[in-house]
Amino acid sequence: MVYNFSSFVLVFLLFGASSYAISVGEVNDICKQSENSSFCFTLLNSNPSTNLVTLTQYTINVARVNVTNTIKLIKLLISQSAGDPNAKDHYTSCLVHFDYNEGALGAVEDAQKLLQKKDYQGVRVAASAIIAFVSSCISGESPSDPPYPDHSMLPKYAYVVNLVADIILIISKYLVH
Repeated sequence: MVYNFSSFVLVFLLFGASSYAISVGEVNDICKQSENSSFCFTLLNSNPSTNLVTLTQYTINVARVNVTNTIKLIKLLISQSAGDPNAKDHYTSCLVHFDYNEGALGAVEDAQKLLQKKDYQGVRVAASAIIAFVSSCISGESPSDPPYPDHSMLPKYAYVVNLVADIILIISKYLVH
């Protein structure tokens, strides 16, 4: 199965929209702080929200879909790497970093629960955890681990997850203040 990166990103930008929006200035302020401001503007403008809480909810939903699709890709890569033990070890490790129990999907679910409780600092911590899990998959668990030379789509998928988590982190900073 071939994954088309453009379609992957587009899927996450096509959630429903409400009829009222937060200010353009707020979106500009958020996106200026993001790692990839163009991606941020596209994502946040794809779903005008009434306030920062609904914008955070939308972005958490986007993160959930991204992480879930990344898990599907990792499982496919594991099944295709039977002849390469290094690849299989790498992808198996990445699956742990992205899964529900010990990884990014669990952190996304935590962010959701914390947002519902209005624990915006907790949302920031959960977004930071997502970023850390992605980094551990792509770069290794410690500075002494050399990154796996991954030529699959996984680094691109992980990059998108990281960008979305970065946006959650930034928006939640505004909610804390």
